[in-house]
Amino acid sequence: MTPDDGRQAAVDAILPAGVQAPPFTLRSTPNQSFSLADFRGRPVVLAFYPADWSPVCGDQMALYNEMREEFATYGAQLFGISVDGVWCHKAFADARRIQFPLLSDFEPKGEVSRSYGAYDQRDGASARALFVIDGNGVIRWSYLSPTEVNPGADGIFAALDELLSGDETSRRADREVPLSAALSSESADLGRDSMAREKPAGTSGEETSGEASAR
Repeated sequence: MTPDDGRQAAVDAILPAGVQAPPFTLRSTPNQSFSLADFRGRPVVLAFYPADWSPVCGDQMALYNEMREEFATYGAQLFGISVDGVWCHKAFADARRIQFPLLSDFEPKGEVSRSYGAYDQRDGASARALFVIDGNGVIRWSYLSPTEVNPGADGIFAALDELLSGDETSRRADREVPLSAALSSESADLGRDSMAREKPAGTSGEETSGEASAR
């Protein structure tokens, strides 16, 4: 067994696309919490990572921080999640100037990470896993990265592109009128126009004053 195989064996199978995302409420600071349910109707990106201050995690979170505006173009809310405490998150975010919420899965330790299958039992930390959740709370894409590898953001944006493309197709389908219905309506309009043109003037069923005088 290779080291990578051992690492993968220490992590539960992460939740796949198509299943409902487990609900959660986690703190980002001593006085602020976030719940997944608060973001119904918009995409949510969850980036589970092992630990604040580790080199790969620092680079990964800094990369996402630089892409905040790109996430905003999708209307997506990004969260980082690890088992670090809120004060550790605060110090880390201040030092790296992270401007999106880092959530503390601290106590019960790793409870949310476990519910997503993104918990490294050997190290007692969150695995490096990504999830894209749609506005209905359904996981649309998930990815488990090797701990020592920064997964970047390409997979996230590809999933968001596919998600929004599908939503736009659905919205277009709702707006489109079936061809048969459109043709039926158009035929009815043409029929009414034709009848109006064929009817002689002054034949509405009522006599004009000139016709009455003539008789």
